[in-house]
Amino acid sequence: MPNSLTFHQVDTISFRCFAYRLKEIRYITNKLLNPLQNMSLFKGFVLSLIISLVVLSHYASNNPLSTFAQNTNLPNQPPAEPPDFQGLAVSQKAASTNSTCMLSSASTSKLHGTPQQTEGPYFVDGMPNRSDIRSDTSNRAVEKGANLSLTIHVYGINNEGCVPLKGAKVDIWHANSQGVYSAVNEMGTSKNNFLRGYQLTDNNGTVKFTTIYPGWYQGRAIHIHDKVRTFNGSENNLEWTSQIYFNDSMNDQIHKLTPYRSHGPPQTPDDQDMIFTGPSTDGLVKSNSGKLLLMNVTRHDNNSYEGILNIVLNAK
Repeated sequence: MPNSLTFHQVDTISFRCFAYRLKEIRYITNKLLNPLQNMSLFKGFVLSLIISLVVLSHYASNNPLSTFAQNTNLPNQPPAEPPDFQGLAVSQKAASTNSTCMLSSASTSKLHGTPQQTEGPYFVDGMPNRSDIRSDTSNRAVEKGANLSLTIHVYGINNEGCVPLKGAKVDIWHANSQGVYSAVNEMGTSKNNFLRGYQLTDNNGTVKFTTIYPGWYQGRAIHIHDKVRTFNGSENNLEWTSQIYFNDSMNDQIHKLTPYRSHGPPQTPDDQDMIFTGPSTDGLVKSNSGKLLLMNVTRHDNNSYEGILNIVLNAK
């Protein structure tokens, strides 16, 4: 089937196939049952049974065809737009789109917070306390790429709504423009710490990082890891871990720039990433948890970018 088929054409083809199949079965049935002139009731029963089976067979066999039509990529199709957050819980909207966390008392009981996701294999504790994570402290080399300023607001929840969480430790870490992490033996970067660091939230529950737009690596959508922890002395009494994602259109635009383009275009869009499309690790979101972790990114005139993310710690 050509890729340019429309839904209407697919439905028309399906109907014609069904009509032809039904006509063929009725013809065969009449041929088989014609000698039974005195068994009209039996003939009618068998004919009805066969027609019912044909109808069921038709719909079962044509469901894959409909699925194929829905997945057809038309050559002039525009890039995917960011998902519509209308209808989500207030806290979930805040997690990806709003600069403040506003909750009504009526919605507090329904809060699930910002979904958590897997830590992944590349978390390393004990990274520098710093806002600008672009450099490597071992050699002072600075990672090249599109500058990205991140503002992260962290909130807890009480009976009155969102409460800024002061003094929380927020770690972030991500790959460079070529999809390479620091502090990973297998990548030859065990002595490096570029694009890693933490900050402590201020009185407004806010931390700010200066980094670069992350690159891609095989099997994953473009993302940043983030972890929030609070401590009672040396004891860790709260730990929340997740990931931050970006719209596919933005990812494609960034990877046309130097130095990203030497690595090629991103290979895994958001909706083909198993972690993005999967459930949250806290069990609060059953599928597509990554949709609630998309960061709104603004491009400035000097080719730098700014992103804001609110994290509402899980409350049941």
